[in-house]
Amino acid sequence: MGIHEHDANERHESADAGLPRPATAAGREGLDALLARPDKAVIALDFDGTLAPIVPDPDQARAHAGAVPALAALAPRVASVAVITGRPAAVAVRYGGFDGVEGLEGLVVLGHYGAERWDAVSGRVDAPPAHPGVAAVRAELPGVLDGVGALQGTWVEEKGRAVAVHTRRAEDPQAAFEALREPLGRLASRHGLIVEPGRMVLELRPPGMDKGVALTEYVRSVGAACVVYAGDDLGDLPAYAAVDKLRSDGVPGLLVCSGSDEVTELRERADLVVDGPEGVVGLLSRLAARLR
Repeated sequence: MGIHEHDANERHESADAGLPRPATAAGREGLDALLARPDKAVIALDFDGTLAPIVPDPDQARAHAGAVPALAALAPRVASVAVITGRPAAVAVRYGGFDGVEGLEGLVVLGHYGAERWDAVSGRVDAPPAHPGVAAVRAELPGVLDGVGALQGTWVEEKGRAVAVHTRRAEDPQAAFEALREPLGRLASRHGLIVEPGRMVLELRPPGMDKGVALTEYVRSVGAACVVYAGDDLGDLPAYAAVDKLRSDGVPGLLVCSGSDEVTELRERADLVVDGPEGVVGLLSRLAARLR
């Protein structure tokens, strides 16, 4: 090791003492940018699987006990904190316990992959009109599921602007998931929708918005000079791609994976892998402590 490389490593380790070291140079650059100018940084996070543990019944999902305190400690020290989720924004706010929390007065929740926006300042959800294809799919879905002999334990979640079919409760969740991909894809296509695959769930929703579009628009609107994104599922891949694009445009970024055994694609793309929501909360807490 040359003397200059050794000195650079020492400076990096002293700068982020107490924080995990990103595995990539781009990730280390993103972390360094955050530590140098937190007032110009956006921290964006998925909800389910990232801030909230995955549970068999999505209606029972709640943010990790340490998530809100960690976010409340970190938010005043950065430009903005945003939650970007496939859930309706109001549901994520309720299940997250985000409303009325000291320190989260500037929190923004982008629901339905960014189609909806809730902010703590107004306490209001802003959203476009519902896509007519969702109602049509909702009406036809029982017949489609019966037609393919959907396995026992498969069930439908109503999401207002989308419909999700879950297979986690089936005897063989992965087999049920694979058996439904093609017929649900055809159903969605007939009505101008797309299928968003996730962790043992297939969501039929309107096209034109994803977490990457939502994240890019939000970062640009804030005027951020650095972005951190944490996710756990396939629906987070567009946000990962958005961070890669922002990096190429000169905005440093850090990609965090809330690791699981169910989805490996994010782990392979991430700069930093932590152990599920517990690890995400730990990282947020350490960042808040480092930025005091």
